[in-house]
Amino acid sequence: MKHTLSVLVENQPGVLSKVAGLFSRRGFNIDSLAVGVTQDADISRMTIVVDGDEHIVEQVEKQLNKLIPVIKVKVLEPGMFLSSEHALIKVTCRAKQHAEIMNIAELLHASIVDVSPASLTLEITGSEDRLNTLIGLLKPYGIKEVVRSGALAIEKGASTALKQNAKV
Repeated sequence: MKHTLSVLVENQPGVLSKVAGLFSRRGFNIDSLAVGVTQDADISRMTIVVDGDEHIVEQVEKQLNKLIPVIKVKVLEPGMFLSSEHALIKVTCRAKQHAEIMNIAELLHASIVDVSPASLTLEITGSEDRLNTLIGLLKPYGIKEVVRSGALAIEKGASTALKQNAKV
């Protein structure tokens, strides 16, 4: 089962390496990892998706909490958070296929961000399933390249991972 973790860390060089090293040393695989600065420039947020049972997730959480630059680790409860990914997909196509691909893009609320005589590049944001659906529909045309972000996740409602005015 996939689990999503929200990890607040000090925004400093080497933190990502320490977190990735922890997973590597323990033999845990990261399905998805996205990192970015929060509203506080001194703090970054990592959204990490791991596949495993409750025991593995508990071990990951304990090990992350032992790392010095880690401020807070929270395992997000299924159904209690929103998650989204971003992808750019370059598709091989002849000019006469542009309309077909544009219809597929419109159907899934994707945008055409680049057009050339031999290809189209689409941009889509949404759930993993939505991105996978678009990729599946575009495969018959010939996908040249796919670039995907990791999942981003935020809790539903008023609760936040980072308290206002929090200091490291």
